[in-house]
Amino acid sequence: MPDHVKDPLDQAVTLQAPAKMTLSLRVTGVRPDGYHTLDAEMVSLSLADRLVLGPGEGLTIEGEGASAGDDSVKWVGVTSDNLVTRALALVGRTASVQLTKHIPAGAGLGGGSADAAAILRWAGWTDLGAAARLGADVPFCVVGGRARVRGIGELVERLPFRALDLTLLTPPLGASTPAVYARWDALGGPSGDNGNDLEPAALAEVPELAKWRHRLGDASGQVPRLAGSGSTWFVEGHHPGPGHRLVSTVPAAP
Repeated sequence: MPDHVKDPLDQAVTLQAPAKMTLSLRVTGVRPDGYHTLDAEMVSLSLADRLVLGPGEGLTIEGEGASAGDDSVKWVGVTSDNLVTRALALVGRTASVQLTKHIPAGAGLGGGSADAAAILRWAGWTDLGAAARLGADVPFCVVGGRARVRGIGELVERLPFRALDLTLLTPPLGASTPAVYARWDALGGPSGDNGNDLEPAALAEVPELAKWRHRLGDASGQVPRLAGSGSTWFVEGHHPGPGHRLVSTVPAAP
């Protein structure tokens, strides 16, 4: 860890925290401790949260998802278990943080992980194994761009950047990641026929997801794919419409 990470922050710093999209996901096994291993392709998106760091301590959150309170988005809040607070503790820094949320919570787009990763990048943190203790998506969000992600998320292999336009549709309902993985186990470990092994489990756990898939499919003429464990559906290309979010992939931050 660089020596400068313990220096006090004496002026405001603005950080961008790009969302992540899981373009494909294969569950490759289950470890003795119950954690699932995966082999996935992830990309960073133009959709991003913004963090303004200043002297002092404390966390304020505004914007989309700022007042959400169900279990699937428990990390949203000014508490010691917030991922931003935990990331600051990991790198041994203090700062006041104003977090503006644009990434919807509980949507499978890595909002909390992206915020934590922004703190780690700012601090020059490169230990992806330690980053994975904050969350499985945090290591990729630290690296950013486009990558192959394996293990429980801690093995991140950079891939050449590929420009993509995507249309997202996020239903007004959450898909709990632990519940989806538990359902995947209960179903006998099915393989998804659309590039995501968790899709059958998510649909079994939250059947209402299907109508949102059909809605985006009808609008785009494509078969939508689930983002990770859900709840966002996505297709390639920009297809404007009610509730659609038009995004593009972005390269890793320099």
